[in-house]
Amino acid sequence: MSVNVREMACSPEDVFAVLADGWVFTTWVVGAARMRDVDENWPAVGSALQHSFGVWPALINDETTVLECDSPRHLVMQPKGWPLGEARVVIDVKPRGRGCVVRIEEYAVAGPASWVPRPLLDVALHRRNAETLQRLAFIAEGRSDNGAPMGERAKEH
Repeated sequence: MSVNVREMACSPEDVFAVLADGWVFTTWVVGAARMRDVDENWPAVGSALQHSFGVWPALINDETTVLECDSPRHLVMQPKGWPLGEARVVIDVKPRGRGCVVRIEEYAVAGPASWVPRPLLDVALHRRNAETLQRLAFIAEGRSDNGAPMGERAKEH
């Protein structure tokens, strides 16, 4: 299981405002290419995002469903990207000082990706999710009115 942690110069509510805006999913999730639809009640448990991943013309339609949501602290999603399989993504957000700490955990749960040796898959997921957290930080901090200068904002662990 791949785990990434990042400090952000914004509140947990700022982070969840981005997570709750399904239409910006493709701006912070590495590999997601375009949005097709967002359930009206996103990110309520059972709601889903319809998106695609890959690079045109080799796009695969994908769906991500919410399994758990405790805003602004905890979100569990299950992306489905067949023929690659399905994953579980857990995002936890905790306040820290004037900002917060965001932890993302991801692992394959079904399909061919779940057959890849975990240490090998974790290397790829770790690199991908470091960039995912950086993008999430840029958006959440950019929307925040915490006043931190750009160069002093997020720090990765």
